[in-house]
Amino acid sequence: MYWFYDQIPFGCISCITPPHVLERIAERGSAAQKTRARSTLDLDDIIRRQRIRQSTLRRPARALRRFQRLLQSPELAGSAVCAEKRTIFDAKQGQRLPGSKVRSEGQAPTGDPAVDEAYEGLGHTFDLYEDVYERCSIDDEGMPLLASVHFKKGYDNAFWNSRQMVFGDGDEDLPPAQRIFNRFTISLDVIGHELTHGVTEHESGLLYVGQAGALNESMSDVFGSLVKQKHLNQTASQADWLIGAELLTNNVTGVALRSMKDPGNAFDDPVLGKDDQPAHMSDYVRTFQDNGGVHINSGIPNKAFFLAATNIGGYAWQKAGLVWYETNRSPALRPFTLFATFANLTITVAGQLFGAGGTEQKAIEDAWQQVGVIA
Repeated sequence: MYWFYDQIPFGCISCITPPHVLERIAERGSAAQKTRARSTLDLDDIIRRQRIRQSTLRRPARALRRFQRLLQSPELAGSAVCAEKRTIFDAKQGQRLPGSKVRSEGQAPTGDPAVDEAYEGLGHTFDLYEDVYERCSIDDEGMPLLASVHFKKGYDNAFWNSRQMVFGDGDEDLPPAQRIFNRFTISLDVIGHELTHGVTEHESGLLYVGQAGALNESMSDVFGSLVKQKHLNQTASQADWLIGAELLTNNVTGVALRSMKDPGNAFDDPVLGKDDQPAHMSDYVRTFQDNGGVHINSGIPNKAFFLAATNIGGYAWQKAGLVWYETNRSPALRPFTLFATFANLTITVAGQLFGAGGTEQKAIEDAWQQVGVIA
C-alpha cells in the first residue's frame, strides 16, 4: 500500500545527491539546470521531513522485531529459504509510485538501461548481505526489493522511502553540454548506499540528524562501496573508494559525489562548487543545513573506514565490513550515537570478532585516532 501527499510518495527518504550541491546548482547553473535543481530540492525537502517523522514511529516496531528474533530457536531461525524477489516499475516521469511493472524476478533484460541496471543493482546488494553477512534482504526477513525508475522528469536524485528504491533520470533530456548528472541507476554503489539506509532503519535506527545522521550516511557509503567491490572482486587496495563516480558527466570537474579515501576532493567545479567534506574532526562542520551536515561530516567516519580496511588488507567486506555490520546490529548502538561512541563500539566489536589486541582491532583503533575521533 502506498500513501500520497499531493501525489508525492509518503515515507522515509535519504537522497544520494546532497542538498547543498543542488543549492549551488540552483544558484550557479544555467536556466534549465537551476529549474530542475530547485524542483528536486522542493520535492526532497517535503519527503525528508516525512522521513524523520516516520523513522521515529518505526523505532518501537524494530525493538519488538529484535525481541521476537531472540525468542526464535536456532533451528527455526535457520530453516527459511532466503530468495531474491525483485520487481522494477516504470514511473514514466510521473510522481505516483510504484508505476507500471516492467520486470519481475527471473525475467529477461528489457533493453531499458535504467530498468536493467536497477534490477542488477538490487541483486548485487542482496547478494552481499546474504552471501557475506547471512542477512535475508533489507529487513533480514526476506523483504521483496522494489524499485521505480524514470521518476519525475528532470529529477536529479535517487532515494529509499522505507518501501522501495526510486531513481530519477538525471539530465538525460537536456542538451549534452548542459548535463551534470547521468541517470541515477548507472552507479552500483549508489544503489547499495540507498538500500543500506533500509538496513540501518531495521537495525540501529540511527537518527538522520547531526553526528548520528552522518554515521547513517557513512554506513550507507561503506556498504555501497562494498557492494561494488564485491561485484568487481576488488581488494581494499584495488577499490576506488568513490561514491557515485558514474553519476557525474564529463561536463563536471570532479571524479564522484564523494571520496571515502580523500574526503573534500571529490569535485571542485564552477557549478557544483568545492567538495566540503572534512576528513578530520578538527574540520568538523557545524551547520543547521542538511540536517546538521549529515552528507558533509560523513567524510570523517568514511575516512576512518577506508583507513581501517586498507590497513587490514584483503577484501574489505570480510573483516572491516563485518565489524561495521555487527556494530550496526549491536543493541549498544543507540539512535543518537555520536562519533566517539560509535568508534569505541567498533573497536569493541572487532575484539569480540577477531580477538582483543589483534591486528583488526588495532587497525580500527588507529583509523579512528588518525581522523581525530578518539585520542
